[in-house]
Amino acid sequence: MTSSTQAPPAKPLPAWTREPLLHFLLLGALLFGIDHVANRGSSDANEIVIGTEVDEEARQLFKATRNRDPNAEELTALRKVWLDNEVLYREGLALQLDKGDTAIRERVIFKALSVVDTGTKLPPVDDTLLRGWFETHREKYDEPARFDFQEAVLSGETGEAAVRAFVDALNAGAPGDAKAGLRVFKGRPHSNLLQSYGADFARALESATPGQWLALQSREGWRAVRLDAATPPRPGNFEVLRGVVLQDWTDATMAEQRSAAVAALAKKYVIKVPAQ
Repeated sequence: MTSSTQAPPAKPLPAWTREPLLHFLLLGALLFGIDHVANRGSSDANEIVIGTEVDEEARQLFKATRNRDPNAEELTALRKVWLDNEVLYREGLALQLDKGDTAIRERVIFKALSVVDTGTKLPPVDDTLLRGWFETHREKYDEPARFDFQEAVLSGETGEAAVRAFVDALNAGAPGDAKAGLRVFKGRPHSNLLQSYGADFARALESATPGQWLALQSREGWRAVRLDAATPPRPGNFEVLRGVVLQDWTDATMAEQRSAAVAALAKKYVIKVPAQ
């Protein structure tokens, strides 16, 4: 069974698909080595088939770079990136941008994107607009809380009782590397604790007394941990970061305009997604 639709409506994509040029070139032209595999034999030049080859290539290459399979949202985003690149490639061929080149897909896409860029124009910008952007994206500019801590990785039994007994021995004066491998972390941001250890671990470490070994439960089991120092979060300063904010706003605005332009081009094609 095959469903036939126009280009799917734009949806918010994960942050990693919205970096300048990355959306079109890195994730599409470099990640996807498919060169019309899904569309060879198509009798309609205005028909684009997002076949199983696209999904399989996406899964394999995503897993190779991130050590896991993409979730449903990420797979949808990767399909969208592939589709944008396929549209750009076909538009590039229609404009004969492959002339004088070896018809390498990446180069044709880049040339087509350059043509798209000639039609984009930044709106007027002032400090009011930039301050609004700055406030909306504060997570990029605020300095997060950071933590210096040590983890004594106990060999053998790592259940709660064993780790608590080990922590008691450490607090009684046993060296931190006794019966364990000692790992030292400096300046780890709060977000890293959440990702690596989980929310409960992060909360416990935040409230810990520096210099005292604790038995903390992470998402992967019990850990013997000692907080050495914690640096509180600091809000970003717009005046200091204005140049960075301007560049970030410029990149994001241009990326949005590119996406809109390619989406408009895609409307001339019939997009088909075979039933899985």
